[in-house]
Amino acid sequence: MKTQARVVVIGGGVVGVGTLYHLAKKGWSDVVLIERKELTSGSTWHAAGLLPLFNMSYSVGQIHQYSVNLYNSLEQETGLNVGLKTVGNIRLAMNRDRMDEYHQYAGVAQTIGVNFNFISPDEIKELWPLCNTDGLVGALVHPDDGYVQPADLTQAFAKGARDRGAEIYRHTTVTAIDQKPNGEWVVTTDKGQITCEHVVSATGNFARKTGEMVGLDIPVIPVEHQFIVTEPVPEIVERHKAGLPEMGVLREADGGWYMREEAGGLILGPYEVGAPCCYVNGPSDDCEYELFQEDLDRLEPYIEAAMNRVPAFAEVGVKKVYNGAIAYTPDGNPIIGPAWDKRNFWLNEGHSFGITAAGGAGWQLAEWIVDGEPTVDMLGVDPRRFGDYCTKAYLQAKNEETYAHVFVTHFPDEERPVARALRTAPCYDRLKALGAVFGQKFGWERANWFAPEGVEAVDDFSFRRSAWWQHSVNEAKHVSEHVGILDMTAFAKSRISGPGAEAFLDNLLANKISKKIGRVALCHALNTRGGVHSEFTVIRETEDSFYCVSAGALARLDQDWIKKHLPDDRSVTFQDITNQYGVLVIAGPRSRDLMERVSQTDFSNKAFPWLSAQQINVKFAPALAVRVNYIGELGWELHHPMEYQNHIFDAVMAAGKDLDIKPFGIRAMDMLRIEKSYRMVGTEMSIEYSAYESALDRFIHPDKGDFIGRDALLAWQAKGFENAFATLEVHDITDADPLGSNPLYHNAQVVGRATSGNYGPRLGKTIALAMIKPDLAVLGTELEIEILGTMHRATVIEESPFDPQNERLRS
Repeated sequence: MKTQARVVVIGGGVVGVGTLYHLAKKGWSDVVLIERKELTSGSTWHAAGLLPLFNMSYSVGQIHQYSVNLYNSLEQETGLNVGLKTVGNIRLAMNRDRMDEYHQYAGVAQTIGVNFNFISPDEIKELWPLCNTDGLVGALVHPDDGYVQPADLTQAFAKGARDRGAEIYRHTTVTAIDQKPNGEWVVTTDKGQITCEHVVSATGNFARKTGEMVGLDIPVIPVEHQFIVTEPVPEIVERHKAGLPEMGVLREADGGWYMREEAGGLILGPYEVGAPCCYVNGPSDDCEYELFQEDLDRLEPYIEAAMNRVPAFAEVGVKKVYNGAIAYTPDGNPIIGPAWDKRNFWLNEGHSFGITAAGGAGWQLAEWIVDGEPTVDMLGVDPRRFGDYCTKAYLQAKNEETYAHVFVTHFPDEERPVARALRTAPCYDRLKALGAVFGQKFGWERANWFAPEGVEAVDDFSFRRSAWWQHSVNEAKHVSEHVGILDMTAFAKSRISGPGAEAFLDNLLANKISKKIGRVALCHALNTRGGVHSEFTVIRETEDSFYCVSAGALARLDQDWIKKHLPDDRSVTFQDITNQYGVLVIAGPRSRDLMERVSQTDFSNKAFPWLSAQQINVKFAPALAVRVNYIGELGWELHHPMEYQNHIFDAVMAAGKDLDIKPFGIRAMDMLRIEKSYRMVGTEMSIEYSAYESALDRFIHPDKGDFIGRDALLAWQAKGFENAFATLEVHDITDADPLGSNPLYHNAQVVGRATSGNYGPRLGKTIALAMIKPDLAVLGTELEIEILGTMHRATVIEESPFDPQNERLRS
């Protein structure tokens, strides 16, 4: 066994071996993989091998697409047959909501180049003659979908890696992982030590045990998954004798199951309610090729649903029931990327669809490790999208829920009920008493909308304008005409201080750092290629102290980016103060009148201009008032020590009673931000788009000196851009607004995609924000946008169509 390597991959399932293969393919031959038993002996060996291209996530969709394309060429490259069967996939729909989901997904598929088509019940019968089509309204078909043999795929990856110089050590157990002061890692095994630059954890069911070795609480706990293999089905046997092709993978999402052919019989795989977590404290040390006792009683409703849909399934016996572990995360997507607070420790864990994701996950992780950045926006799978609120008990509850929700309709406004009211601001109960209907971000409860008196405070989910839509429109109109209050305590907040703080931020951020105490600047941290990694509001508190605020959902991601760039000379101190400070937003044309009632501070334009901050008192409580907001109205954010929140909330509500103050929610805020063309990280801003493509020119100052991503951004600019940010008015809308990932067409060709969209209450129009080809980003250009299968006219309009001169903000 080697004692030195560039990368050590831990875990010999398909995900780990796929990562090793891609590292070697990138030219790093000095890489090794360590497996405690045999390759595939964890969860890979008992996987059904399905290759579903369907995924609502832009990140995961591209990962799955890459995998399927790769598996088509692996045999030619390695000489090993991976058992790939491109039989297609048929997703049945029994109602309009399900078809809406498929049409929304089709937008993602269209923009990343995945083949699909919609078919009628009669066409379903032609493709799957054994299917009872009663009650179906149609289906989504992926002709390039199918399945593969997981063990054969893993061996092909292993051969491809070895052929490029990589080494695999089986029957070798990792006992410790330590990082030396110089940053190198030492992986200790029962056969010796290996010193390396990078460690990749791809340990599946052992993820939490691996994390414990380096002090990480990895948010992965497996769930039991059962599938049934039947005896041969006479009708299928006859089809094969007649030389007819194998039928595609059949999925009845509303019944909660998938089905495919297997050796003349069928495999039925349900995702049932009540499936328990397993290996909560990790598998035993001698665990290998392990299955659990089957529980057919738990599957009974799903078996009955399958019998109804495929009557032939009811006529055959059961050959084998598999019940094995599948790794899960709280949102069902894997964690692929750098671990937080650890340099050069990488995670490729939590794969509930590991066979499909293995190729793409290994591809992007290798890009990240070798070149320093991924080439795909990985926000949807980044390990840092979870925080320390993900306790073991939380993971057990959420992962069981997520497993049971695999086949539910994934509405864009969906909020799941398990493990809620976990992180709450002090004013939570006050908002609830006012009718708040909450959503969750990064564990925090946030008021999405408010149910008026007499309306039940219950959500209604849809791809179309839901029951809550009109209430959010009313909230948005009210705050734009009077005054409103919004809880934004979930913001990520940090303090960066010390003698080197200004120089550090100047290098980290593309905008200029304000020299004046109390000034507010919107700043962007670029990655090394010139795309946008993070967005911060930066307030200069003193000569050497800066208060930084970013999106609550990206708290760990953004703060990890800061910490990993801190200088080694201790001239800069970083403090996470998220849980110490609350934030209440006071906004609307009467907000100045209100603030003058609760504070002795002068809130006039001259004394308190836009984009400035001051320490004030609100009644008796201290607060930092920041004249900025995300809705484009006059207003202040009040950042305050958490213990004063209810005092401030009560004072503001009492003083604003005759001003008709009302709370408004996140959904109203999003409507208002769309009217201002305000971008968001992960939609209009991404590592896949340059900062200039996102139209951030006024926040980017290459003339100020060097900063991270500067030279790459200028080189990208010199090469020419493929995208341009645009604001669109969408015409003839009835009950469905663009949600994002909607394809945009010009002369019947896809020319871009909507990144966000919503109804604009102040404009009375539907607005979409988009990335399109630069030559089309001209005022008046007519495009078409597809929304839930219907084409609509869309016109390029000026940025910030509501109050383009920011007169309201400055009033």
